[in-house]
Amino acid sequence: MTFQVGENVGRYRIVEQLGQGGMATVFKAYHAELDRYVALKVLHPAFMDDANFLARFQREARLVAKLDHPNIVPIYDYAEYDGRPYLVMKFVEGETLKARLSRGPLTPPEVMKVAEAVGVALAYAHKQGILHRDIKPSNVLLSNDGQIYLADFGLARIAQSGESTLTSDMILGTPQYISPEQALGRKDLDEGTDIYSFGVMLYELVVGKVPFNADTPFSVIHDHIYTPLPLPRQINPAVTEQVELFLLKSLSKERVDRFDSVTSMIAAFRQAYQAGATAAPLASLAETLPPLDRLPVSPPEPAAKPEVESAAVAAPVIELAGKKKKPFPWMWVALAVIVVAGCIIVLGVLRSVQRSRPVFTPTAAAETLAPPRTPGKFLDIGEAKQRVNENPADPDAHLQLALAYHRADMPDLEQESIGQVINFAVPDEGFLREAARQAAGNDAWLSAARLAVEAAEIHLPMETSLPEDLTMLLHETVYKAMKDRLAAEYLSFERMLPIDEPLARLAMVRYRFFYGDKAEAQQILDGLAAFKPGFADAQLLQAEFSAYTGDVERARQALANLRANPGAQAWMLQEAQYIEGTLP
Repeated sequence: MTFQVGENVGRYRIVEQLGQGGMATVFKAYHAELDRYVALKVLHPAFMDDANFLARFQREARLVAKLDHPNIVPIYDYAEYDGRPYLVMKFVEGETLKARLSRGPLTPPEVMKVAEAVGVALAYAHKQGILHRDIKPSNVLLSNDGQIYLADFGLARIAQSGESTLTSDMILGTPQYISPEQALGRKDLDEGTDIYSFGVMLYELVVGKVPFNADTPFSVIHDHIYTPLPLPRQINPAVTEQVELFLLKSLSKERVDRFDSVTSMIAAFRQAYQAGATAAPLASLAETLPPLDRLPVSPPEPAAKPEVESAAVAAPVIELAGKKKKPFPWMWVALAVIVVAGCIIVLGVLRSVQRSRPVFTPTAAAETLAPPRTPGKFLDIGEAKQRVNENPADPDAHLQLALAYHRADMPDLEQESIGQVINFAVPDEGFLREAARQAAGNDAWLSAARLAVEAAEIHLPMETSLPEDLTMLLHETVYKAMKDRLAAEYLSFERMLPIDEPLARLAMVRYRFFYGDKAEAQQILDGLAAFKPGFADAQLLQAEFSAYTGDVERARQALANLRANPGAQAWMLQEAQYIEGTLP
């Protein structure tokens, strides 16, 4: 049983729950004698049965409490209440760096200030023989008075050889920020693991995104161990060569190739960052989300970003509504006219044929499917560009280029190529559906969702409802795409409304939860459940929300409702299994 709001825990009165992690829950509490707020960090009940773990936790608490640095959240006390050990820490009035980033990128002076503060805090802890092991934006606190703190040394580990404060089989750290050696479960960790995680955070600050991200933690961990680092300047051309070299060194797979200490790392970052006068990172797309008090509409056009040269893609670029594209060479004007005219003729023929069909069935749809690409090795970017140059009006060539960009983690170019797929594939619904499946098979969920939406838009004017296979494809791809920060730029909620209004509402809510106000997102989700009772997608989303915010009881109830729902699709049950595994 966890602490309850209003409950007295020793000398502290619980005011509210601030957050929950894999090992502990943090509460805001009031200390009456000192007339101040504090933060209580209490272990989850699952650890109460391990006496050895409790002893190690107490020993570790004493070590961390000795850290006395202006950029480290101080620990005031260690105590137990009703058999539950807890730490008492300074309550910082402000927000986490993660919350700050959700509103937009930091300015260059802000980036440097955060880097300096976290760097000196880490360097100090390392001199005391303590590793942090979980450097990430949510563990950096930005106080309202301008002070910056590094928090959550509660999972730290003694750096001296031979001593361990945690079970040897427990891999700590957040997947997006974990070092390769930590992910492999090595025991001989040193400052290099924090240097790598700190490097990931700096990469996010200056590039605009973390280097590795995926739908499952294991995929992310695999990338940290084996996948080459996505080059910062290919993702964000505003990054200077000096900063790119710094990041490549900081995020080397091998410890020996990184900086030898945080002190030297910060000195190198200061020199590279200030010398290059790096521009602000890519703009946060959370700002483009529509207001929540009305049905969502297309987001406003995002701030202009530096263009990435892709001259080898020689196909004519047809301008999409609300999106600025690079001017195409006049040599392709004639080809574009021919293609457009051909599309108009094909559209008329197809619509004539479709109107003559009494019922549109999955079997009939299969007749229009383009044959799948011959199995073989994936095309790299160079090979895919060559195919586009040879066949500039071939939507499959543009699709393979988009997937190559996806595997190289170049999302803007990926979406630009998907726009070209749509330009040349419409009105071929069958091709678009098959392309969506290919993109989904590559975990390119945003691309898959865009293609599925296009296919649905073509189908619905001819029929009153979508076939089952397209409906399933649409729901899975749109749901998963909403965890992509670029979704608000490339998927219009307004366009989805006439296709599937409940899905459109759910998509907007999921995006808002990850990149906006979580409380408001939950409020709208409650309304969606009333709008469409028994909506399996909403039950899955409720389980995800509740697990994320630490409401375990509500998460389990939502999972139970989903499993009992005959409308739950297989992919939803797989997601439910993953969510179940994250609950304490």
